[in-house]
Amino acid sequence: MVGNQAPEDQKTGDKVEAMVRIGAAQVETTIGKPVENLAKISAWMQRAVQKDVQVLVFPECSLTGYDLSRAEAEVLAQTIPGPATEDLVEMCRRTGLLVVVGLLERGTDGHLYNSAAFLGPDGLIGSYRKTHLPTLGVDRFLTPGNALEAPFETPLGRFGLLICYDLRFPEPARIMGLAGAEAILLPTSWPKAASFYPDFMVASRAAENRVFVAAANRVGNERGTASLGRSQICGVRGEVLAEGGKECEELLIADCDMEQSETKDLILDPGKYELHLVTDRRPELYELICSRGE
Repeated sequence: MVGNQAPEDQKTGDKVEAMVRIGAAQVETTIGKPVENLAKISAWMQRAVQKDVQVLVFPECSLTGYDLSRAEAEVLAQTIPGPATEDLVEMCRRTGLLVVVGLLERGTDGHLYNSAAFLGPDGLIGSYRKTHLPTLGVDRFLTPGNALEAPFETPLGRFGLLICYDLRFPEPARIMGLAGAEAILLPTSWPKAASFYPDFMVASRAAENRVFVAAANRVGNERGTASLGRSQICGVRGEVLAEGGKECEELLIADCDMEQSETKDLILDPGKYELHLVTDRRPELYELICSRGE
């Protein structure tokens, strides 16, 4: 909602009615072992619910691992909905959680996608196919998604889904913000070299759009590629609410006042210092953004 006015440094504790406890599960995946990984996801969901987490994000390709060959991807990919999402919905029914889980999807068109499924006690809420694919890991063999899905409306808030490399580009997060997302949930697989994501990129996307961003990364080593860890949850001012270490599995938790994301007009000194983060934009100047720049 645009037009709600509040100071830029308004404290999270000022409101309680829209508070949502969001978690990011920083876990190690057993590559090529979806049954083992489902069991681990279930165990971490149980841990999260004991900490009163309501929304929980798991890493990219958390059912299968990320550093896969084309042949392995063909074998491990599943439909959405499918057997894995059915199992996950049952876990949500037992815990009451909303969860985002990364998996390889086989579309009805026969193509393979790097996808995230958003699930809850009532079933599949929605899914998203990664739209920006690096030349890295299993993404080398996959088809990019062709749509940025609208934020998913839930009783806890409006959640947008992006995956890993999507955050490298400002446009997808901007679309999520303009479409009304209060939080962006980001399964990711940052390798050790990608420290710029938690150094400033998660915070930047959060502050640019005044949305919460919860990024769940993996830890461990897949076929010689070390994961960065450093999962992160950022608030609407870009402040780091929680960050994981580099090596250990852990559960990050942040209490997020979702109503803060509705404040896009920041009135610090009326008539003298005002920031209108939506209406101050100049879309007529941004035409070049819509070209591929080739």
